[in-house]
Amino acid sequence: MDDIQGLALALPLAVAFFAALAITPIAGRLATRIGAVDRPSARGVNQRPGMPLLGGLAVAAAFFAAMIAVDLAQPEADVARWFGLAAGGLLLVATGIWDDRYGMTAAPKLSMQVIAASIAIVAGFEISRFSNPLTTEVVELPRWVVWPASLLWIVGVTNALNLLDGLDGLAAGVGVIIGMTLTVIAWQAGTPFGVLLGLALVGALLGFLPHNFAPARIFLGDTGSLFIGYTLALLALEGYRRVSLITFLGPLLALAVPILDTGLSILRRMRSHAPIFAADRLHMHHRLLEAEGSARAAVLQFYFVTAAFCLIALSFTRLHGISAVVFLAAVAILTLRLLRNLGALDLSARKRESDG
Repeated sequence: MDDIQGLALALPLAVAFFAALAITPIAGRLATRIGAVDRPSARGVNQRPGMPLLGGLAVAAAFFAAMIAVDLAQPEADVARWFGLAAGGLLLVATGIWDDRYGMTAAPKLSMQVIAASIAIVAGFEISRFSNPLTTEVVELPRWVVWPASLLWIVGVTNALNLLDGLDGLAAGVGVIIGMTLTVIAWQAGTPFGVLLGLALVGALLGFLPHNFAPARIFLGDTGSLFIGYTLALLALEGYRRVSLITFLGPLLALAVPILDTGLSILRRMRSHAPIFAADRLHMHHRLLEAEGSARAAVLQFYFVTAAFCLIALSFTRLHGISAVVFLAAVAILTLRLLRNLGALDLSARKRESDG
């Protein structure tokens, strides 16, 4: 891609990395001062009271610092998309800060996510077309389909990362792996803004991870998990923008692990007649923690599974026609086998002895 090369690629990655590395301790002190700290519960894995929760503030600040640096270096950046990303992202950062400090019920939190997603859609982040995988015929979607499909995607991915944030370094590390994959997909799709966006997010997360990997000194909090999920959702849409829906299966596969975990959690709670947003300890990372015996081993195993799906996603972007369909069917079968081995297909919400 001729639009961005060399130092232009290094700029957002480096600025975001060093900014996050420096700002994270400051965010931790701020969180402690204002009382935005973790309060362990019986259903949570962390049992260290007083852990600061505003790590996501450092990630967001580093991300925006990198994007501003890119904007100054390349003033021809897409203003509409930049505004949509910034406005929606800052709204979710503010929502997360409030939730981390005072707590927030599911309804207002979901409302803020819908507003942020709507801002992004107006700015041009949307699912607008699909193609027949056999004929490659491209069909433009009507507006009445574009809006709900795009809204469902952005809110769904945002919540998937939010629910994933349960172990030291889990959401941040998974965000790095998925972010790198979506950045490559954006590169393949020829979208410079998407590439720079992805590099800024990956750099910010890499700078945050030394403070967050087990044993963590600070957590992302909802401030971080909401922002990361939202940004990854938009990054996936930016990579998809110049291609068709069959290629969008690449980003979908990259995000498969958190999306599957969220979907299975919703089914499990519906089956047990529990509130959809009720907490439990039956997520995939909880099952891995039980199997591996330590948080660090469980997180590394989760990284491996996520990376495997991301490699599949990158392979999938090079397939077309019947080969794509066959490949996708094989991935579906292997995924079901993996979920069965993890016990994730057990939709009962029984309370395990290990939960105390």
